[in-house]
Amino acid sequence: MKTIIKDALILFAITAIAGLMLALVNEVTKDPIAEQQLKAKSDACKVVFEDASSFEEMGDDFYQGLNTFGWVNEHPKNAILDVYAAKDANGGVIGYVINISTSEGYGSEIDLCIGIRNDRTINGISVLSSQETVGLGLEADNVLSPQFAGRNAESFVYSKTGATADNEVDAISSATITTNAYVNCVNACLEYFDIIITKGGN
Repeated sequence: MKTIIKDALILFAITAIAGLMLALVNEVTKDPIAEQQLKAKSDACKVVFEDASSFEEMGDDFYQGLNTFGWVNEHPKNAILDVYAAKDANGGVIGYVINISTSEGYGSEIDLCIGIRNDRTINGISVLSSQETVGLGLEADNVLSPQFAGRNAESFVYSKTGATADNEVDAISSATITTNAYVNCVNACLEYFDIIITKGGN
């Protein structure tokens, strides 16, 4: 009996110490991790909106109204993560940077940072993070992202045989799922832009 109690106390002590150590590590690392994530988003904003002088994170009102207009129901695999106003040197808003996530990818989550000018022209796109097959995330950034820059279309589609129409982009070779997820994510972002920013859905 004494042995059982002793073993239980030892196990409890080990568990308590492990819990305290884990809490300590989390406390020490959470700020650096948050700073690194913020820097990654800041760098992504600059990539998709090089001519912007500053970026201002928008408030919660930019995330409201989506249910009212049916965006959430139409895009259940997409989520708006962050929205920033891209501003010129005088503080005027020249467009927005939208961080959007999709779970349609082959390896699940793909996070895109999309810059859209006030006239709805896509200024640039960058893959913020991807869990696709090794190489596909980079491939999406190299093959898909540049095709959208400077283009303005109601929505986009991809082609496996070579893009010819104004709203077509070339698919990544042998990566239809990733391409489809990427294009759907861009279209969902454009619809969000129309609802919340252009139509004032907030």
